[in-house]
Amino acid sequence: MNLRPFQRAATTVLTAAVGVSFAVATASAAPAEERPPFYEPPAELPGTNGDVIRSETSEYFLDPLKTIPVDADVQRMMYRSSDRDGSAIAVTGTVITPKDDWTGDGERPVIGYAPGTQGMADHCAPSRQLANGTEYEGFFIKAMLSKGYAVAMTDYQGLGTPGPHTYVNREVTGNAVLDAVRAAQRLPDADVPDDGPVALYGYSQGGGGSASAAELAASYAPELDIKGAAAGAVPAELGGVGENLDTGPYAAFLGYALVGIASGYDIDLDPYLNDTGKQFREDVENSCTIDGIAKFAFADSKDYSADGRPITDYLDEEPFSDVVAEQRIGRTAPGFPVLVSQSRLDDVIPYDQGETLAGDWCGAGADVQFAPNLGPTHIGGAVASFPRAFQWIDDRLAGKAAESNCGNLDQAPADPEIPVDENRPLLPQLSERMNIR
Repeated sequence: MNLRPFQRAATTVLTAAVGVSFAVATASAAPAEERPPFYEPPAELPGTNGDVIRSETSEYFLDPLKTIPVDADVQRMMYRSSDRDGSAIAVTGTVITPKDDWTGDGERPVIGYAPGTQGMADHCAPSRQLANGTEYEGFFIKAMLSKGYAVAMTDYQGLGTPGPHTYVNREVTGNAVLDAVRAAQRLPDADVPDDGPVALYGYSQGGGGSASAAELAASYAPELDIKGAAAGAVPAELGGVGENLDTGPYAAFLGYALVGIASGYDIDLDPYLNDTGKQFREDVENSCTIDGIAKFAFADSKDYSADGRPITDYLDEEPFSDVVAEQRIGRTAPGFPVLVSQSRLDDVIPYDQGETLAGDWCGAGADVQFAPNLGPTHIGGAVASFPRAFQWIDDRLAGKAAESNCGNLDQAPADPEIPVDENRPLLPQLSERMNIR
């Protein structure tokens, strides 16, 4: 297999195709400014999950120089959601609606978009990065808008708003995704139907968000008319993901997960970290994805632990083991079709995580299509999986029946190589292939 087109595609996406360059690393690494007033929740929250607390007009650029604005109505919002224990919390996000009238059948659909790993600092919040032109998923969101879909994108708990970001906490993440859709439907300025069709999408951390929301929807938001959920590179079992991350190029993500789990369950990390580890925790809490990856690539967690063991060893012991078990995705069958995408060459989320998740859902009676691909690395997997997910969502929203391959997951063919013209930029080629205006 010729990997060169994939390697070029992955590199292009990291630097240009998603509208960022290494200038983003400089921007995201800058010290966080004082939290803007918009992100400070009021003393009292409204009484229903999904209720809008406040909103304001915002902007959306595809590049950090702000030379490529997206022509859409953009509303930044704060809305009520709930923590894992049912406590009311304030979460922020963005609703983006195409300015053109919806021309498809029925009402305009809204995509509940679960963003991938953004980092931990407040200035990493997608609602802020969209406005700054530094959101690396900007191109994928633009693809959704090109079909006339509205997009409701959460910031998750603790990104932008007070308190630590509860990274990869299953329940609060799924709640935030579903409540972002509810808030979009209740926000008059968003021009989104209040009971129209919904689809869920996410990759990586966002794949976990989409998958978690799919599992929780029937009990948490049964009124939403969800037609399907596409989830790529889902971190379905955190223990296995953690072992894969340690000492690797994405070691920062292990730090994010450790801080996120501790934050979500009020675990004091100090007894488990030495002085270097405490500095590591502080640094990851103040980093965004690109600068976090650059600073902590190939870090060995043994250097940070109080007893010299890998931090991943702690995940098998209390108080972490039960918490990690609670984050397992795959125990509840979604009540609508789901697409699970996973690269066989993913260097962040092991391939067996996707295959096992699909099998777990199939065993529970879900309508699952498992879609392996051959995108090299985690980034290449995103590039390779998106066209399939994009078409799959189109089909669900068009009312076409889903095709399950639950009976032969281990025989599911990997998507073929993306045909890439090495003499042309990737972004226009993807735009042409998916008819993105």
